[in-house]
Amino acid sequence: MLFLQNYINGSLCPPISGQYIDCINPATGEIFAQVPDSGAEDVQQAVIAAEQAFPAWVALPTAERSKLLLNLADLIDQNSEKLALAETTDNGKPLSLSKRMDIPRAAANLRFFATAILHTHTETYLTDNQALNYVLRQPLGVVACISPWNLPLYLFTWKIAPALAAGNCVVAKPSEITPCTAYYFSELCQQAGLPAGVLNILHGLGSRVGEELVKHPTIKAVSFTGGTQTGKQIAALVAPQFKKLSLELGGKNATLVFESADIEQSATMAVKAAFTNQGQICLCGSRILVQRSIYEQFKKLFVEKVQQLKVQDPLLAEADLGAVVSASHYRKVLSYIDLAQQEGGKILCGGRAVQLQGRCEKGYFIAPTVIEGLTQNCRTNQEEIFGAVATLQPFDTENEAVQAANATPYGLAASVWTTHLTQAHRVAAHLDSGIVWVNCWLLRDLRTPFGGMKQSGVGREGGMEALEFFTETKNICIAY
Repeated sequence: MLFLQNYINGSLCPPISGQYIDCINPATGEIFAQVPDSGAEDVQQAVIAAEQAFPAWVALPTAERSKLLLNLADLIDQNSEKLALAETTDNGKPLSLSKRMDIPRAAANLRFFATAILHTHTETYLTDNQALNYVLRQPLGVVACISPWNLPLYLFTWKIAPALAAGNCVVAKPSEITPCTAYYFSELCQQAGLPAGVLNILHGLGSRVGEELVKHPTIKAVSFTGGTQTGKQIAALVAPQFKKLSLELGGKNATLVFESADIEQSATMAVKAAFTNQGQICLCGSRILVQRSIYEQFKKLFVEKVQQLKVQDPLLAEADLGAVVSASHYRKVLSYIDLAQQEGGKILCGGRAVQLQGRCEKGYFIAPTVIEGLTQNCRTNQEEIFGAVATLQPFDTENEAVQAANATPYGLAASVWTTHLTQAHRVAAHLDSGIVWVNCWLLRDLRTPFGGMKQSGVGREGGMEALEFFTETKNICIAY
């Protein structure tokens, strides 16, 4: 049994309450760790530690802050096997995916912002030969970073790296469902020589730790990734305090396949976009819109490829899908499959739980599911399922495709498959999505802004946008 600890003021420590939460391996259904059930007193300790560390941290030369973050990235690389196994044990995703995507991206996040901070600039304006105006971007102070369970270390570092690089001190809360890599990361912070109090990591429930962090008067900004309903609650708490707020929320993303597309390539990538990480990525394309002239051909190929996916013990190299993250999420995804049939949907493949033998006989496994025959306005096509469930819908015209893609409360991402250049530009410009991929999916450049429209969030992460979020802009005007 692994007993996790909080990381406060450079030290690993138990929760003040002495209470813990069970951490369950979703592939086996067994408790394997105890997670601190922290509360308001732990939050207060962490905030005080961050506040006290801030003056020295902000005074540290940028190159020194950069070096410490680069040290952390190197340590992630050196411990990649351990971290990948912890991620899979916590989350249920295939170990091959943790090794290929999650852990390398966590190191890449740190390296990107560690080097980006060395190349930032601010504006200077000469005003009618009367004055010089220049802009300062100064760190905010103590900020809160709250990350989700689907890409635990990947998104944890995506938030804390720009905050620390910009000179802030951070109190971070990973998901209580998948806390292990954040705990191991706190050990790496000690090895890297990160000054005490600069980063503090608190484990516990969102209703306790998360809410206390958001409400704390010392916290100057909140960066949150998670569900839209939780985002609404955070926004309601933050608004009266006039804190800076970044919300990266849900998605109900469309994949648009036009008749000019390469059908083999688009079908292959649509499978990847729908079912990577058991469909538990906010960028997954769960609504697949296909031009009617190629619909039957695409459907046949797509379903064949989905049926070839292997749902297995995530530790096996050949596993394409592992377990969903928890028993409650398992029940949620299965309930949506039932709902889809009640709404008139036809199950083309999947549509059931998967019972494995041996080590994983009590795990939370679901077959990748493809459904057709649903209306655009049904709940299955409007609500975020966040599981390995995709729907197929035909369309006739480009305008119809764009209208269907935009017809949800969300606007995070979309992918467009066409070999017509003008059509690609035209459709991308009219989609209500913060990110549009053309003839690709999840091809990321960390310099680009990341975020969504409508109920998919507020603000942007990534690149200079993230560094600017974690700073306050000040204009200084000096008369000649």
